[in-house]
Amino acid sequence: MRIPRIYHSSPLTIAQECQLDEEAAVHVGRVLRMTEGEQVSLFNGDGNDYLANIQAASKKNVTVLITSSTINRSESPLNLHLGQVISRGDRMDFTLQKSVELGVNTITPLFSERCGVKLHGERLDKKIQQWQKIVISACEQSGRSHVPIVRPAMSLTDWCSEKSDAIKLNLHPRASHGINALKLPTKRIRLLIGPEGGLSNSEIKMTAEHQFTDILLGPRVLRTETAALCAISALQLKFGDLS
Repeated sequence: MRIPRIYHSSPLTIAQECQLDEEAAVHVGRVLRMTEGEQVSLFNGDGNDYLANIQAASKKNVTVLITSSTINRSESPLNLHLGQVISRGDRMDFTLQKSVELGVNTITPLFSERCGVKLHGERLDKKIQQWQKIVISACEQSGRSHVPIVRPAMSLTDWCSEKSDAIKLNLHPRASHGINALKLPTKRIRLLIGPEGGLSNSEIKMTAEHQFTDILLGPRVLRTETAALCAISALQLKFGDLS
């Protein structure tokens, strides 16, 4: 049986006895129905996996003893920052989940002229927290021990104008070349994915002013969530660790 991977928000050390976070404890004790003597693998975002034995378990409280630590080497050599214009319904959830499985390191939700989602204040804060939980769950599933950050949402213009030494890419149906023609002097990439209706002409002009390179993903028009995953997969295949 595969050892369950569980996120733990606090620092971890060998021989440390600790209680799992409440949500993790409910998952281990109530959902998985694990008991004393069984093992879980913990991670807290520091890049290591911590094997732990369950010392006591109930439906709401689980105590474990950490027995060993190993470096997790599942991270891609490519550092990807995804700027994703917020999409409707569960499309955004799906994009974040799958992009993490494919190796994205940072995610910034964006508002653009044609963004069909209206979020602000407390509703936006709760949505960011929900997205971060989706990211953590994707790390548990995919075997990653570095947890990508979901940054506070911002406008497309503010994100594009941020200073960065990364290569900046923007998907555009009239671009002159695709990902195979790219040359990367750095392993850092900022990838912009627009909304369902695409970027406006003024936004496309603005990205060019901020040195974004337009790239093509083929002759078909892709949905925003499909475009993000297609582009990330192609970048990981050419410059990362997909083979």
